[in-house]
Amino acid sequence: MYHSIAYTTYDPYKITVSPDRLHSQLTWLRRRGLRGVSVGELLRARAAGRAERLVGLTFDDGYRDFLDTALPLLRAHGCTATVFVLPGRLHGSNAWDPDGPRKRLLNADGIKEVAAAGMEIGSHGMTHVTLRGADDEVLDHEVANSRRRLTDLTGVPVQGFCYPYGQLDRRAVAAVEAAGYGYACAISPGRVTGQFALPRVHVGERDGPLRLRLKRALHPVRRRRVPPLPAPAAPAESLDAR
Repeated sequence: MYHSIAYTTYDPYKITVSPDRLHSQLTWLRRRGLRGVSVGELLRARAAGRAERLVGLTFDDGYRDFLDTALPLLRAHGCTATVFVLPGRLHGSNAWDPDGPRKRLLNADGIKEVAAAGMEIGSHGMTHVTLRGADDEVLDHEVANSRRRLTDLTGVPVQGFCYPYGQLDRRAVAAVEAAGYGYACAISPGRVTGQFALPRVHVGERDGPLRLRLKRALHPVRRRRVPPLPAPAAPAESLDAR
């Protein structure tokens, strides 16, 4: 689980990884025979019994620096990733963070460019609000409406959802499933771990080789095992092309 890829001197929420550190982390994966892929690709490979050497890579919030900085590094290492974006903040920034530097988010053209480069686009909700305890109106707007907006924007039915802040409850999980997503990502979802609440591990600037080894080893201990899942739909032909 990544967020922003940039150089910074102030990062109170630990969401920023420098380009140099990302390069070294991707190199660490490749030297161990591992390859970073989108979550959709990982789940399809898992369903087919071919996921042993694959690692799902996600980038939350849809920062502009993914296009400018992360994407070239991923392509250089032969990796793909899932980028969870906010269609309700296409010309905005991370205004939900009260502290820290303001970071530009991807606009519509940027999202299309990321998708055209072979990355998977997923929804992070419309505006980055917590869905834990949300009422039906908020759930419909943030979950179902964001999928409709991104499908219209990219021309491909969006399969992945990511809960803002990693916060969820059973009603939020049910809303994601009802909206037609193929899977959803959380952080440490506990008892609801499954197709619509996949656990992830945060990766930060401090994560060098030793910490990466420890995080990889501890992941199955600290989080519930994901049961066998149906494969999400493969990337569809562009709706525009049809």
